[in-house]
Amino acid sequence: MNAENGTVTADRQPDDALRPSATGLTGKRVVVTRAPHQAAELAALLREAGALPILYPCLAIEPPEDLRPLDVALHRAAAGDFDDLVLTSANTVHILAQRLQALGISLPAFPVAAVGPRTAAAAETLLGLEVEVVAGEHVAEVLATNVTTGTGQRILLPQSAIARPVLADLLRATGAEVTVVAAYRTVLGQGGEAVPAMLASGQIEVLTFTSSSTAVNFLKRLENEGGHRRDLTGLCLAAIGPITADKMAKLGMPADVVPVSYTLSGLVAALEIHFAS
Repeated sequence: MNAENGTVTADRQPDDALRPSATGLTGKRVVVTRAPHQAAELAALLREAGALPILYPCLAIEPPEDLRPLDVALHRAAAGDFDDLVLTSANTVHILAQRLQALGISLPAFPVAAVGPRTAAAAETLLGLEVEVVAGEHVAEVLATNVTTGTGQRILLPQSAIARPVLADLLRATGAEVTVVAAYRTVLGQGGEAVPAMLASGQIEVLTFTSSSTAVNFLKRLENEGGHRRDLTGLCLAAIGPITADKMAKLGMPADVVPVSYTLSGLVAALEIHFAS
């Protein structure tokens, strides 16, 4: 375990076979702010650790309002106009699969790079593409260093409408020609449990955030639904990685827990260590 400035991190994830039946998370009520189609995996991991997941979707994933740039890029890709495809999230893959089906086209077999194994698995399952490069860490900077580029190499980079420009900038710095297109947008989520009321009555111990958008939208939902920031005092706030943690700090919600492994299992492992200690 590492501890820096009060933030607990997990150096390694505990082997499931060695995990005790009662863990540091046993009985803890943990809010899951992920989109509905993504929440189940984290909720299952929390239940395995003895926690009680509370679903409170703070974002939803939708195609861009103007589909034309994405459709043009997909037609170009189908025609062989790109040398590589770089994927930064499973959300991108899901939207690409939807649009390809709607357009009645498919992507050719060409080199694909993905950030993380789940994005790679989604690309292989939904797009039928073999992923050649999988970044070991779930951040754009690491993905950029794993992609082999050269002058004039044509790269298609579909991503969130609010994605950071760092990945495209790093790839262009190597001489590559990068076409960036918005594949999806995040909107405010709805539904789930009555978390503002539960916070006010002290029924929540942990809030988890798996992206900057979940943190931003959590505060929007909380305010829209009559909640108050003061009800977050004393709670454990957990971020899946440093980018999310940085955004949380800027929002006035500094993270107490950030895993070394920027994955859902890493997040749960770090929470277990935090409460066990």
